[in-house]
Amino acid sequence: MLKRANIRVNGIVQGVGFRPFIHKQIDEHELKGWIRNTSLGAEIELEGEESSIDSFIGELWTRSPRLSLITSVRAEKTDELAGYKDFRIIESSESEKKNTLISPDVSICDECLEELYTPGRRYRYPFINCTNCGPRFTIIRDVPYDRRQTTMGAFDMCPDCVKEYTDINDRRYHAEPTGCNICGPVLKFLGPEGEVLAEETAVSPQMSLERDPVEWARRWLLEGRIVAVKGLGGYHLAGRIDDPQIARTLRARKHRDEKPFAIMCRDAETVRELCLVSEDEERVLTGHRRPIVLLRKRPDRDTDLSEISENGYVGVMLPYTPVHYMLFEKDLDALIMTSANLSDLPIIYKDEDAVRDLRGIADGFLVNNREIHVRCDDSLCYVFDGAEYPVRRSRGFVPYPIILGGELPGILACGAEQKASFCLSKGNYVFPSQHIGDMKNVETFENYQGQIGHFERLFDIEPEALACDLHPDYISSEYAAVRARRQGIPLFRIQHHHAHMAACMADNDLAGEVIGIVWDGVGYGEDGASWGGEFLSGGYSHCRRKGHLAYMRLPGGDLVTRELWRMGLSLLIDSGADESICGALFPGEQVRVVKSQLSLGINTPRSSGMGRLFDGVAAILGIKREASYEGQGAILLEAAATASDRVLEYDIINEDGYILDWKPMTRQIAQESASGADVSELAAAFMNTLVDAAAEMAGRIAADTGLDRVVLSGGTFNNMYLMERLPSALEKRGLKVYHHHRVSCGDEGLSLGQLMIAASLMKKDL
Repeated sequence: MLKRANIRVNGIVQGVGFRPFIHKQIDEHELKGWIRNTSLGAEIELEGEESSIDSFIGELWTRSPRLSLITSVRAEKTDELAGYKDFRIIESSESEKKNTLISPDVSICDECLEELYTPGRRYRYPFINCTNCGPRFTIIRDVPYDRRQTTMGAFDMCPDCVKEYTDINDRRYHAEPTGCNICGPVLKFLGPEGEVLAEETAVSPQMSLERDPVEWARRWLLEGRIVAVKGLGGYHLAGRIDDPQIARTLRARKHRDEKPFAIMCRDAETVRELCLVSEDEERVLTGHRRPIVLLRKRPDRDTDLSEISENGYVGVMLPYTPVHYMLFEKDLDALIMTSANLSDLPIIYKDEDAVRDLRGIADGFLVNNREIHVRCDDSLCYVFDGAEYPVRRSRGFVPYPIILGGELPGILACGAEQKASFCLSKGNYVFPSQHIGDMKNVETFENYQGQIGHFERLFDIEPEALACDLHPDYISSEYAAVRARRQGIPLFRIQHHHAHMAACMADNDLAGEVIGIVWDGVGYGEDGASWGGEFLSGGYSHCRRKGHLAYMRLPGGDLVTRELWRMGLSLLIDSGADESICGALFPGEQVRVVKSQLSLGINTPRSSGMGRLFDGVAAILGIKREASYEGQGAILLEAAATASDRVLEYDIINEDGYILDWKPMTRQIAQESASGADVSELAAAFMNTLVDAAAEMAGRIAADTGLDRVVLSGGTFNNMYLMERLPSALEKRGLKVYHHHRVSCGDEGLSLGQLMIAASLMKKDL
């Protein structure tokens, strides 16, 4: 029986070759009609045999393009026929409502990579892409996803590109960012003052290398110079890794004394020469998302990576744009490839800002005239339990949503202060933002506000409520409070560690109640103190503090995060360590300053933060006493540890909840350290003790509450020594353990938890 069907498809169906895929499927089913992009996704109208229409709809779920994601298909049939004679892609439709998803930026595909080196119109074309690869999120201004709504709208396609764009059998059929050496964007290579040294016009196999901007960049890199390279979501600073002086020069120019750099390698074989790489790690490295993967350094490597990363890991990624591949031709195997920004500012993504702000840092600039609309840093992850374990969720993942089982109201969750992010919800979608950074300056805050506005426009979300951190002084909390007052909508202030726990629950699609082990550096507690070594129980709507790390005093307040020796001395003094041991481990003047401050109680706030305990122990062991970046003491303490089963002394005090007393452990570490014990063994024993104590406390809480599920969250769980041991220790006690896998365990993932708690409280209030 002949029918006409109107089919509406939601999900990631724009910019991923969905319309060409549909056009090809139509011929197989002998159907007629049309398809168009809409602000809600894709709309298809078909006429033909009802059985053919039903078969076509069924195949939408199983045969769609690799980068697509279908979340819903709605079909309405009628007997009234329109008499379609063929099948066409028609002009996109815009409506007041938007409900489509957008693909993240992805790596160049194998077909385009082969074409890059094949003589023809796209020979060495630095912006080659097709429906299966290339830029997406960073060039989109609005939906529906059509060329005019992207920054590629500035480039008119040549007749040959138009022919491909309209040819159903071509892989560039309706590929919106398409172009070629004739009509697409062009590269330039600029000198240190922004002067043009080489500019691409049309590229051919016979083109002089003197006109090739990539070749200029390669030569300057080979000569040991530092080059700023424009990528998909911003600029990188690149330099050779085989000469430690280049890294030292870049550190001096960037004022980045010790924080690790990421590197980019030519291929997986090169990575294996530098790092230990498992099958799962290689799969993530070579996948189409191309994150930076934190890999363990090879102990037998020839290349000295100590100037790249001072700890046992190095962040490695593979090329993901045509320009990257072209840079690694011939005699370059690996490069420093670190985000181009000034200290504590967001990644630079505008050409004029790069030339102005990176003058004196970069020797040359490899730029292009394809505008980046949305800045987006590289994603960063470990590989744990066979999958990505995110540290920073950004390029390649954003704006991919987290899809939940139930419907949520429209909520904006504003995140925290450090590693800021936000989340927006709509229906059963939650949209976590890309990495924003630490909101210490106006530029980061302006970027934060701009990205919130961009997400709200793209996904047509008008928040009904806002959520923020409980801390009264966070910029994100102030933003939420001002906006809630202005719009007259509810504001939910969420305790920091409850949000962490809820984020891990949502990351694993958990409902009901769980035990939460939440360890980080700082979070405003309900008693006014700084929390961070927490044992919680509850769910989205409520949370109880069942235990915590014993409070420590912070002489100098926030100063202890940089001057770690203050934290070390505070731990020693409060644990009752002998004065002779304090003097043996620290200079006498430092001891006098901290003892005086503690005895007078001047600027000595309390904290249960696990990060502060790591800082103090790192200082006691002499691993790090002055930090140049956040978490440095903890990172180096983990790097110092050698595998061991030794557990030190500790106490668990049952006093209005379980309190993990660190004093016996601290005294033991101090005594053995002062006696010259092996630092690596003590570092391992310290972390083993935390694992043992956490399992014991969780077991007691489980017995008290009847709960058997444990979630692990908070920035401390970026420590792989703990992650490789704590889950199994908990499982031995009959507990089921859940960790993050879609958002970061650190503060960047916090906004997801805020949103889920706010949604639960809104339902409760109805």
